[in-house]
Amino acid sequence: METDLIIVSEYCQQSRIEPSFIALLETEGLIDIRIIEGTRYLHYSQLCDVERYFRMYYDLSINIEGIDAIRHLLKRMESLQSELSSLRNRLRFHENSASYLEYPEEDCF
Repeated sequence: METDLIIVSEYCQQSRIEPSFIALLETEGLIDIRIIEGTRYLHYSQLCDVERYFRMYYDLSINIEGIDAIRHLLKRMESLQSELSSLRNRLRFHENSASYLEYPEEDCF
């Protein structure tokens, strides 16, 4: 069995999260639950998301639809930041290339 899976019932008991909340997240497609031999497992990489969704839902009173919208917007923002970083790197490369071509060293000829 994979070591990066966590039994949902044990996680809920230790973190004091209602299993019904985990089921709601799964139903809405916010997390994936794996069932192996009748036991429900949560992938370790989803724990931060589950805790974030829990805080949004209970502390900030954001409904599941709102959480999904926020998740979508955050993913889009990360994508745009990555694209911006890539474009800045390309721009720097072209600026450096252009400055090299504008000022050739006299020893090169």
